[in-house]
Amino acid sequence: MSAAQRAAAPLAAVSAAALTVLLTACASSARRAPQPAERIPLPAPVPPPPAGVESIPDAVPRLEPRSAHGNPPFYDVLGRRYFVLTAADGYLERGVASWYGPTFHGGNTSSGEPYDMYGMSAAHKTLPLPTYVRVTNLRNGRSVVVRINDRGPFIANRLIDLSYTAAAKLDMIREGTTLVEVRALTPGAPDELTRSAQSPPPSLYVQAGAFADAHNAQHLLERLHAAGLASAFILSPLDGKSRLYRVRLGPVSGVAQFDSLAARLAALGIRDARLALD
Repeated sequence: MSAAQRAAAPLAAVSAAALTVLLTACASSARRAPQPAERIPLPAPVPPPPAGVESIPDAVPRLEPRSAHGNPPFYDVLGRRYFVLTAADGYLERGVASWYGPTFHGGNTSSGEPYDMYGMSAAHKTLPLPTYVRVTNLRNGRSVVVRINDRGPFIANRLIDLSYTAAAKLDMIREGTTLVEVRALTPGAPDELTRSAQSPPPSLYVQAGAFADAHNAQHLLERLHAAGLASAFILSPLDGKSRLYRVRLGPVSGVAQFDSLAARLAALGIRDARLALD
């Protein structure tokens, strides 16, 4: 089994498209507490990749109504509750992307649409379905636009699950995961790359917390140092940008180091660590 297969297989096993039944039912009754459905691989063979897969055009943002399926106010998976955003306006997040492929090709996504691993689509835990986003590989600067029509991924701290084609265009098939920036797009509005998307950023960090009170930031810093996380530091407020004292660790070189630091923070009760720029 290749490195990409090892990375993608466990992620896909609990990918959001597995939750089509869950989210369809939950959309009609927010009070229900459904369990994740089991995804059954299709018996039909998956068609081979089309020639020139990397030349497949990106998704083009257009105005669409919210999907009738996959948009409950909230849903529960593996003991955690996720709240679906009422709108995608202004969404910008950085984290780890994975991809899912042959096992689920042709199966239903959470929106009820068939999953096409050769299309430009993706799964996300909380953005409305559908939402168009620009995904940028922060390690090489490559960028694509995808249409989110599925839920997931629900492994560790993964941020987005991409189709095979989107992952190929970002040059992440072999590794299976990469550090990305995800930015929601508004149909008809200018699609300008952010600074971090224009070129690979010089440094990436794990942010453990942000505080208005410097004493609270110092308390967390001392706690992290006591736990052996020597790379932790405080980034003081920046003039005209942020009034927060941000506690960060790093820099991090890739997904493995990000996962390691996130796991150590989770063991300390800090479960919402996020990827941040210098």
